[in-house]
Amino acid sequence: MGIRISPSILNSDFSNLERELGKISNADWAHVDVMDNHFVPNLTLGVPVVEAISRVSPIPIDTHLMIADPDRWAPSFVEAGARSVTFHAEAAQAPMRLARELRAMGARAGLAVKPATAIEPYLDILNEFDMILIMTVEPGFGGQSFIETMMPKVERAREAVMKSGLDVWVQVDGGISRSTIEQAARAGADTFVAGSAVYRSPDTHAEIDALRELATKHQH
Repeated sequence: MGIRISPSILNSDFSNLERELGKISNADWAHVDVMDNHFVPNLTLGVPVVEAISRVSPIPIDTHLMIADPDRWAPSFVEAGARSVTFHAEAAQAPMRLARELRAMGARAGLAVKPATAIEPYLDILNEFDMILIMTVEPGFGGQSFIETMMPKVERAREAVMKSGLDVWVQVDGGISRSTIEQAARAGADTFVAGSAVYRSPDTHAEIDALRELATKHQH
């Protein structure tokens, strides 16, 4: 099981995204948070910005859609160049159909759940997804602190993936830093979104390497 680090550009300097993406060129993915001020109380960026950054990013784009009606909007993010598109279970009308559509377009399909949402209803349809994202903060804002009580949910997701024999990634997003990544890796996460921890570091490349090393050492 590989370890993947996906820094969130939410904490970067939006006035120079090409330079900010260069700062994370040794990461595995660039995590792009799309918020619509409707599903979550914040507004970030949309399709045109994803299209622009996918042209200059040294690493593939992992979009996390915190938006209403992803059934309608998610495919346009694949068209914009995102290689992985994650939508929320709470917002999708037909998650299986949407995941199939994203995969048919050549992208990885991810399913995200907020802290209060149970993962169990989705474990029977794991084969429809390439990644399960377990939010370790309430979605909507960067810089929040890690919710430790989400670790049993991560463990249950990992257990279900192992039982299924499928190659489904388990991603955690929210408050991931050197002090929390070991715990998340032990619980079974293999894909880590870190925003503030990376972009607030004076040496982003060294921070990414340190996070990857800690996660690898403690992986499930």
